[in-house]
Amino acid sequence: MSASAERLRTAISDYLVHLRVERGLAPATLRAYGSDLLAFAADPAVARGWDSSVEPATRYLSRSAAGLGHAGRPLRSTSLRRRAASIRGFYRFAYGDELIQTDLAARIDLPRQTRLLPDPLDIEATNRLLEAAGGRDPDESPPPGSGPARIRDRALLELLYAAGLRISEALNLDREDLVLEGGFVRVIGKGNKERLVPVGEVALDWLGRYIDEVRPAWLALVPGDPPRGGPLFVTGRGHRLGRQAAWTVVKRAARDAGLGDRVTPHTLRHSFATHLLEGGADLRIVQELLGHASISTTQLYTHLSGERIREVYARAHPRA
Repeated sequence: MSASAERLRTAISDYLVHLRVERGLAPATLRAYGSDLLAFAADPAVARGWDSSVEPATRYLSRSAAGLGHAGRPLRSTSLRRRAASIRGFYRFAYGDELIQTDLAARIDLPRQTRLLPDPLDIEATNRLLEAAGGRDPDESPPPGSGPARIRDRALLELLYAAGLRISEALNLDREDLVLEGGFVRVIGKGNKERLVPVGEVALDWLGRYIDEVRPAWLALVPGDPPRGGPLFVTGRGHRLGRQAAWTVVKRAARDAGLGDRVTPHTLRHSFATHLLEGGADLRIVQELLGHASISTTQLYTHLSGERIREVYARAHPRA
């Protein structure tokens, strides 16, 4: 390995430590940045001239966009933008730490971001999805598929819709993060930012049932006293529920509800925001509940609430 390539790998390692320790980026984000930068460092042209000119970086990004890089396929616009952002952030760090003499980051443009519009469910479809997740009313005879796992699944989906959580946020919750008596959940979102989100009575009922009837027996299978009360959502073996398993729960419920393949865990978050805005909630409040850093992200939902906006206009404007 050349001296230039070794300096590059050392600088990337230092940058990732900076992102983890000083910026508090989430593990998944760190893995994505690390993957992008290691692929960048593996390019021979980059390794030779990364610290003297911006051309190796711009050529590398051009090849990625054209599909001449890894696997021979063009990157999606979102992936290309993230890769460019990873490289630009790295160069900004390298310049700030005087590893390079020129601010090369200023010469790297981010590709235009294509913003996909949310695809929420209406209220009736949301109710069908939640009911299809499983569980049962204690006063009713148990229907097929109403065992312990279904009670957990229903509690998870009810929480995703009631609080508008990202699936990673819900799965990272510990028992101490949920306050049933107060009706709220403490969430650590992107950038390690904390927020308190209220949880409605229906979701609280399902969460309480899951915590009382299902979770203790599963958690007891793991020896020791877990910190912070242990994971909130666990598997039948007492371990924290994983992302893939949660994805499967949502897909099964969507299939059983006759909603096809378009439903993902994030669909419930989209539906949460849209239904709040259609119900008259203030955009800033929805922004806070969702944990969006920018109001422009939350504004993506406003186009879905046109009918509600027209109703408010007709009622409020003197010449409507």
